[in-house]
Amino acid sequence: MALWKSRRKRNADKTLMQIAYGDVDNVVGYTKLSDNPDILIAVDKIADLVSNMTIHLMENTSKGDKRVRNQLSRKIDIEPHQNMTRKAWVYKIVRDLLLEGDGNSIVHIGVDPETTLISDLTPFQMQAVSYEDIDGGYLINYNGKIFHPDEVIHFVMNPNPNYPYKGTGYRVALRDIVKNLNQANKTKNSFMSGKYMPSLIISVDAMSEELTSEEGKEEILKKYTTESDSGARPWLIPADLVKVEQVKPLSLKDIAIIEGAELDKKTLAGLIGVPAFFLGVGSFNKEEYVNWVNTRAYSLGQILSQTLTKDILFNPNWYFKLNARSLYSYDLSEMVTAGVQMVDRNAMRRNELRNWIGLDPDEEMEELIVLENYVPASQLGDQEKLKGGGNNNDDE
Repeated sequence: MALWKSRRKRNADKTLMQIAYGDVDNVVGYTKLSDNPDILIAVDKIADLVSNMTIHLMENTSKGDKRVRNQLSRKIDIEPHQNMTRKAWVYKIVRDLLLEGDGNSIVHIGVDPETTLISDLTPFQMQAVSYEDIDGGYLINYNGKIFHPDEVIHFVMNPNPNYPYKGTGYRVALRDIVKNLNQANKTKNSFMSGKYMPSLIISVDAMSEELTSEEGKEEILKKYTTESDSGARPWLIPADLVKVEQVKPLSLKDIAIIEGAELDKKTLAGLIGVPAFFLGVGSFNKEEYVNWVNTRAYSLGQILSQTLTKDILFNPNWYFKLNARSLYSYDLSEMVTAGVQMVDRNAMRRNELRNWIGLDPDEEMEELIVLENYVPASQLGDQEKLKGGGNNNDDE
């Protein structure tokens, strides 16, 4: 008995370690959230779009905020890690926040000992991270090595009410939804296999001896079907017992599988924070998409930019900002219309508008112009009506 208990405890410990380190493929009865296609689609869509936003290093000035381009800005936006681009780096962070890290993502700040500059910003594998509370703070345990908060960048989503330095994820809330979606997929697969939708019904004499044995049924099937017949196994029914005129198998709609799955997908989309059409429910809605960019995508961008500013920058006039303008759903005519209005109001150079729509700059379009026959700004005072010509008409 003692040996059995000890063996059971070792197996339980092994299972817990497999789950903790992400090696769960062989754990019986355990399904990762990332194995569910709907969760994978939602998380991938958010991470993919947020990682498209460029990271700008900004400076507060008396004339407004302006973008700073230096070695630090290039490090964060172009090459945060020697083996990763900015897009891959941000994608990893957002995926950890939403899925792998349960609302947390931790990046180690590597420092070059010779130059004392940032070398690599290395994301941790969140399955191997644990936390230890201490007076006035906390410690981070990563694969047995202890890190202090000032050695890492700790991104947090949905702060824990009891431990605000830690985030909270959606694992518990998603558990029942994922269970329902997985069951719906299994039911759909059973229907698609044709197990309960026979393509042929054969009526035979109710007193026939062939119906009393499997061998007899097989002989009847061989007589009326061929090996090339596909689909589910035909039904054999007594001719005198029941009269079949038409067979209409149940569909997924008849048993409300589609409606139930769509309801679960809408709940999942609302919980994670994506429009339902990302998961195939409904059609694309531009207003809903723009609202998503202004809320969910912007919120995740704020988490990243504020955390980077707090954990990396020392200059009080500098801050990081994720540029969300590239995420908006524009068409060419909208961009041209908005740009022309700004050009007419002397708020934009024509070369800036050309950059918006992907054209190369033109030296002749660098000068500012305004709406009065598109006169260059430097020649506004040369107009005849501003030189007193209008006064002569008044004298007449």
